[in-house]
Amino acid sequence: MNDEQEKKGERINRFLAGCGICSRREADKMIEAGRVKVNGELVQQLGIKIQKNDLVLVDDKPVNTSETQIYILYNKPRGLMCSRKDDKGRPLIYEHLDVPANVQSVGRLDMDSEGLLLLTSNGDLLQTLIAPKNKVERKYRVKITGSLSLESMEKLRNGGIDLGRGELSDPWDLSIDSDKSGHSWITVSIKRGRWREVRRTLDAVGHLVRRLIRVRFGPIKLEEGMPVASWRMLTGKEVAALKRLHKANKP
Repeated sequence: MNDEQEKKGERINRFLAGCGICSRREADKMIEAGRVKVNGELVQQLGIKIQKNDLVLVDDKPVNTSETQIYILYNKPRGLMCSRKDDKGRPLIYEHLDVPANVQSVGRLDMDSEGLLLLTSNGDLLQTLIAPKNKVERKYRVKITGSLSLESMEKLRNGGIDLGRGELSDPWDLSIDSDKSGHSWITVSIKRGRWREVRRTLDAVGHLVRRLIRVRFGPIKLEEGMPVASWRMLTGKEVAALKRLHKANKP
């Protein structure tokens, strides 16, 4: 905490998120479930403030208040689920990543998608990055069947395509990288990251997605030549860029 926070305290859900335990919303649920104590007392109110020397426990285990957070870039391969567990026994990214239990993926890539996946222990930052209202850009390279017509390109750029489930597509930034041999490579940028959004939108204009590779999330880019299935810690410069984005979108 900074000096001002130490004087006024910090809301417990923000405190838990900042420690990498969970998101603020999940922290509220944990409190309501009776899983959080402060100085030995069960927390009854969601809005209590945590002071510098308070002892916070979740499931009777002390919360580590270290400010050291984990920030990872993973070049996800196809065929892995972005989940901690799967009832169908499908392979998971966490079987290939040696990370603590409080490190979570920032949003998800579906099993058939690949490329840049951010992971962090900073639950507060995670929520900023995935919140639809913040419109954090995601950029993808996409291999599709066939060639995009001028009419389809205009529809994709204008938005408003019926995706089913009561949803309409958002306007896209879109460019064609190559067009040959019955398929095309395109680059698209979206700002909400809804469930299978890219696949559903392209399917609605008559094109199946053969490959979907995320190459950027906010200010973080997947560098050329990074081996598939490899991962690294973010650099100080990259973390600083994420924190600036987070600060700019704090309520």
